[in-house]
Amino acid sequence: MERDHTSTPLAGFLRSARARLSPHQAGIDEPALGRRRVSGLRREELARLAGVSADYYTRLEQGRSRSASPEVLDALATALHLDDAEREHLHTLARPQPARRRRRPRPQRVHPATWRLLDTLEEARRPAFVLGRRLDVLAHNRLAGRLIADFRAMPADERNQARFVFLDPHARELYGNWAAVAADTAAMLRRDAGRHPDDPALDALVGNLSIHSESFRRYWSDNKVHQRTTGSKDYHHPLVGDLTITYQALTPADDPDQTLFIYDVEPGSSSETSLHLLAQWNEQTTDNHLTTNRKG
Repeated sequence: MERDHTSTPLAGFLRSARARLSPHQAGIDEPALGRRRVSGLRREELARLAGVSADYYTRLEQGRSRSASPEVLDALATALHLDDAEREHLHTLARPQPARRRRRPRPQRVHPATWRLLDTLEEARRPAFVLGRRLDVLAHNRLAGRLIADFRAMPADERNQARFVFLDPHARELYGNWAAVAADTAAMLRRDAGRHPDDPALDALVGNLSIHSESFRRYWSDNKVHQRTTGSKDYHHPLVGDLTITYQALTPADDPDQTLFIYDVEPGSSSETSLHLLAQWNEQTTDNHLTTNRKG
């Protein structure tokens, strides 16, 4: 019996991206041909837009061809209107993976310079935190712990942003638009899975979330990828009420699999007042230590 390749990550990503793009979005002026059998582009339509044969694209989507050049992948990404993160993900999935033994990656460590930056941002009354592979929370300053969650109080294997978003009831109350945060979180985890397909801990995390969260299963099946760079997020904090933060995501030079998130607020806004109130409360507590054990 011929091996079924249609469930490969590349096949799933291409099918999902194709299904999300309508003929109108793709610039196809379609005459009245009756009801379409697919919600998005047909395979032959995408192939025509990308400048490849329909047979070649079908073999690629079904995992029966491993000869896609970077130029072909870029043409498909352009035809599918993929953003930078999605384009990178497409290239990653299409790149042949060398056969190697699956093993748990080495624990990530936060560089001392990053710890000092977290301290500096704490003094400036700005929440900041570091995410690693699998969206593990590697470090955060006390103010971020007050705003989001005290990951120090959690077992080490539960200090994870995806676990918090999908399994902690507090998250649904904390985020002003939980659905958007949840969708982005699943998409960030999907991107990580593409970059680290041999990570058994990530497989275990996805399996656990799939078992315990119907919402995660739904967002994960969308096959979207996302990389946070800048943006805004609404919070409904139980102590200081509603506030909107802006964030910037930076990658420390010593580890490309770490992301430092720095939060800010609009000067003179009610959000700035709320954040200052939270910072004052934070400073009045007796806990003078960062909320993550620096020894890992």
